[in-house]
Amino acid sequence: MRIVVTGGAGFLGRHFCAKLLSLGHEVLCADNLLTGRRENIEAFEQNPAFRFLPLDVTTPLEVDSPVNAVVHMACPASPPDYLRFPIQTLEVGTIGTRNMLALAHAKEARFLLTSTSEVYGDPKVNPQTEEYWGNVNPIGPRSVYDEAKRASEALTMAYHRRHGLDTRIARIFNTYGPWMRANDGRVVSNFIVQSLQGKNLTIYGDGSQTRSFCYVSDLIEGLTRLLLLEPGSGARVAAQTEDWGIHYPVNVGNPREEKIIDIARIIAEMTGSSSPVKFHPLPKDDPKLRCPDISRARRLLGWEPKVPLEEGLASTISYFRETLG
Repeated sequence: MRIVVTGGAGFLGRHFCAKLLSLGHEVLCADNLLTGRRENIEAFEQNPAFRFLPLDVTTPLEVDSPVNAVVHMACPASPPDYLRFPIQTLEVGTIGTRNMLALAHAKEARFLLTSTSEVYGDPKVNPQTEEYWGNVNPIGPRSVYDEAKRASEALTMAYHRRHGLDTRIARIFNTYGPWMRANDGRVVSNFIVQSLQGKNLTIYGDGSQTRSFCYVSDLIEGLTRLLLLEPGSGARVAAQTEDWGIHYPVNVGNPREEKIIDIARIIAEMTGSSSPVKFHPLPKDDPKLRCPDISRARRLLGWEPKVPLEEGLASTISYFRETLG
């Protein structure tokens, strides 16, 4: 397949490009490097099956040759990033998504949107199923990301219903692993970097809030299966009035739920750090709970995470030891 991957120079995009290339696909990587990094994809640039397109997806992408699939991953995804670039985040989720859907429609290509568990907001249901509509503050500071992804999902489903476009939506939960940015503000990278540098471990709130951490290789395997699943194959999830097949959202994440304070302690122990924990006020609208119900992914894709938390953390710590050293 010839596949366009937007945001391909980001953390997840880099891993997804590597996976697709390893399977023999051709990859057109579009990224404006707002939060992505050129060094993430340097290893691919001598591969004739890979091409980097320095593009902001809010600008229409024209491709002369055939395209078999469009994977829309572009978007600032960590709180410091989308709070620093609020307008760009909303534009990527609206204008950018519309442009990539238009490209897929023009090329009669498959379309995969990487959405997020943030569409569930600060959930009142735990674990979160795909049927849960969420609890999002539409005017809060986090809304620029939450609502950008919710709009992306709405646009994706509109193209599916109006044009019959072959669409898939993955709702990604917290993911970690090598190639994360040291300063991206995510929980795992924050704790690892702070531990290795002997700094205070920063916890917002009292640390009792939960997250579910999926190692990046597991996450990428789930996305790959969702992208490559052929219509009519795999299990079908029944609904009363509609066929809830691959065109509807699929949670992709690890159902093992952990308290933030426990993650801090595990990482401190694994790094041999004596850094003290420093508590700060919980940011506005920060979710108290986050855990996916992955029943649909199990039935539809035959997928579930395999890498244990401690094994994934060991690999990620090793990566940061090398990059920071």
